[in-house]
Amino acid sequence: MSKNDQTPPVSGENTDIPLPEIETPVDPVATLEAEKADLKDKLLRTLAEMENLRRRTERDVADARTYGVTSFARDMLTVADNLRRALDSLPAEVREQSGDAVKALVDGVELTERDFLKTLERHGVKKREPVGEKFNPNLDQAMFEIPDETKPAGTVVQVVQAGYVIGDRVLRPSMVGVSKGGPKAEPTKH
Repeated sequence: MSKNDQTPPVSGENTDIPLPEIETPVDPVATLEAEKADLKDKLLRTLAEMENLRRRTERDVADARTYGVTSFARDMLTVADNLRRALDSLPAEVREQSGDAVKALVDGVELTERDFLKTLERHGVKKREPVGEKFNPNLDQAMFEIPDETKPAGTVVQVVQAGYVIGDRVLRPSMVGVSKGGPKAEPTKH
């Protein structure tokens, strides 16, 4: 090859001439600062997650304490209903005219019912008999309407079956009769 046959290489062509690598100086302090910031971020996120988990666990434990007896309490409502039915089955005039043995039996059933309801209350279950209150569809179940011009419309005037709540949840709604036709009920103030 003659000197004239050589053409200069075109830019971008692979020329087997290695280009010198330019090394950028690495600042060890900057690297450590970046690593420190990353670790701090991970630590803060982990601490936040742990705090959320702690709160959620506390809430779950409180709910378990409050609502853990729900199934059992719901089953026991039948006992409360039967005690009330037993007392209601004996008319007042028969109670007054009966002898000491019947009075003692009635007193014993009444005492048992009161003690049973107190025991339920100790475990967070409360009886609801909303006579005179404004009908609340979240707590009550309307069974029928009663025409009553003396009561505001939508007022509970009769309880067919008492309701029960546990904590802030309905265990069983009250079955009620609601007034209709009276003056409009005043809106509840919050």
